Amino acid sequence: MEYTEYLYALILGVVQGLTEYLPVSSSGHLELGQRILGVHSEDSLLFDITVHVATVFSTLVVLRKEVIWIFEGLFSPLKPRNPQQDGFLARLSDSQQYALKIVISMIPIGIVGLLFKDWVEAAFTSLYVVPACLLVTAGLLALTHYFRPREKETISLKDAFIIGLAQAVAVLPGLSRSGSTIATGMLLGVKKESLAQFSFLMVIPPILGEALLEGIKLAKNPEDFHWEVLAIGFVAAFVSGCLACKLMIALVKKCQLIWFAVYCFIVAILAFILL
Repeated sequence: MEYTEYLYALILGVVQGLTEYLPVSSSGHLELGQRILGVHSEDSLLFDITVHVATVFSTLVVLRKEVIWIFEGLFSPLKPRNPQQDGFLARLSDSQQYALKIVISMIPIGIVGLLFKDWVEAAFTSLYVVPACLLVTAGLLALTHYFRPREKETISLKDAFIIGLAQAVAVLPGLSRSGSTIATGMLLGVKKESLAQFSFLMVIPPILGEALLEGIKLAKNPEDFHWEVLAIGFVAAFVSGCLACKLMIALVKKCQLIWFAVYCFIVAILAFILL
């Protein structure tokens, strides 16, 4: 195997890890990177899944305290029924309510995965979908700079579902998942401090579920896999993902998303020209 394949795997792994959390579209950058390096093919699906799983693992590491808190809540008993508090939600702990919001946010992307999977995969074959969606990402991020509703403390169940809709639409390459979910949450008035963490945690179940389903299909021909390439891409995406996750949580609290909008706009124009 040529050393260039190892180098390309390293580069693409780093690209995935850095852009998964920054609001610039990891799938779009991965698609553009593969085309620029000349390694884009039908067989690149397994590599894409591998590096996406790597960034999920980096999320689990960086946000391990929050993940443990959620899991502990799932196995804790409900609060005693209080006649003065109506409804099922009143019996849930904070961690149980948070887990419920994550589940609700997964509903739209689950529907997309079941009903529109072929259509989404077809979108990856078009050269111009990525730059077009990057322009949409730029516009959405820019909108948060000019439209600032009154902030509220927590994410409601309705907010979780709407943010989930943004995640479902962001399956298109070039439409940033983190950018779409964080920007949508900001337009709903949710505090930025709460959004980054929720945005990163809500993607874990869908990615792992997709990886499991696709892995079962692809595992029928394990002799076709380039395991060294997959391992290099995984490690590169994991390490760079850990750094990017920490960076993005800090940036969301302090930085204006308009600068990422400018970046997406520039990349989109360059992509239109180069492609």
